[in-house]
Amino acid sequence: MKLSERARAIRPSLTFAVEAKAREMRARGIDVIGFGAGEPDFDTPEHIRRAGIDAINSGFTRYTPTAGIPELKEAIVAKFQRENGLEYKPSQIIVSCGAKHSLCNAFQALCGQGDEVIIPCPYWVSYPDQVRMSGATPVIIDTTSTNFKITPEALTEAITPRTRVIVLNSPSNPTGMMYSEDELSAIADIVVEHDLFVLSDEIYERLLYRGTKFISIASLGEEIKARTLVVNGVSKTYAMTGWRIGYAAGDADLIAAMNRIQSHSTSNPCSISQKAALAAITGPDEPIEHMVEQFRVRGEYMHERLCGMPKIECVEPVGAFYCFPKVSGFYGKSLGGIELKDSISFADAILEKAHVAVVAGAGFGTEDYIRMSYATSLEKIKEGLDRFEQALNDMK
Repeated sequence: MKLSERARAIRPSLTFAVEAKAREMRARGIDVIGFGAGEPDFDTPEHIRRAGIDAINSGFTRYTPTAGIPELKEAIVAKFQRENGLEYKPSQIIVSCGAKHSLCNAFQALCGQGDEVIIPCPYWVSYPDQVRMSGATPVIIDTTSTNFKITPEALTEAITPRTRVIVLNSPSNPTGMMYSEDELSAIADIVVEHDLFVLSDEIYERLLYRGTKFISIASLGEEIKARTLVVNGVSKTYAMTGWRIGYAAGDADLIAAMNRIQSHSTSNPCSISQKAALAAITGPDEPIEHMVEQFRVRGEYMHERLCGMPKIECVEPVGAFYCFPKVSGFYGKSLGGIELKDSISFADAILEKAHVAVVAGAGFGTEDYIRMSYATSLEKIKEGLDRFEQALNDMK
């Protein structure tokens, strides 16, 4: 079978690979503690589940408009106004099959052969490959020496006549960092000056700790808003990863183009999931507040434990549900006969010998780190970190 050059260039997701290996080990009776998945361990709140069941029972199981049902788009418009101070019309909203789908549609609509897309590194695993799928070239900027944030100087230096888009993910997967208003304003000034476009991935905006306030770059003035596509969804905030509902807001012409692309790929998002998402966005905040508080406790515990381990460096996350510890101090050692050469071999050894699933930093563009999700119970976090620390002590 001869595959296309584009298909051959796309790499598999390391996050899904880790989860697949952990599931396979559990099927063999091995007790694996999972720090790999970027997925809340909570059940979808009851009122949201009930809305999905009601949709099925009422026969709401047919095609909907490609860009989403009107009442959901209206609810998203109200959400942006209420929570972000952003004014959009329903024609500026598209609902897709997850935020990942919204991002993919956006790259397809914005980019083409010869274009360049600036991506700060570490990055979410799918950004570079989605850019390549559009025919464009990802331009990676290392931020490990600047607190995992792109600086105005680095951004300016990376811009060429072919630069089309800059990707921002705040709060960040995998680092848990978030840009301040001043930092976003400096980036916005450069974007406007060079007539670029921002793809702002805000999927973790509600998962913030210690009183941190979220700011969308699109809220910093009409000029930057006109050059920004805001991408969000219900997966992380409402523990709805499997429901597959994401959405985007931006220029009406761009949204129309994304709608055309979506009409020839997936058509509409799941009708039942749209009704559930409507209940999520318009429903009470108490379930979110409970989850966020639990994530805060877990994250503080994981960060404190990691910082107390030898040769481990870890920035304290202010959002999302990940720690991103630096583990390169152990490279050159071995664990149970496995040589630790890089982040992939480190993650493989921890999984095989300690039965703890982590994600290699290579998937996020940096070899010195691993990602550890604290979207699991505190009991499992304690056990998993005990195993992890013991494995570090056993390295020779």
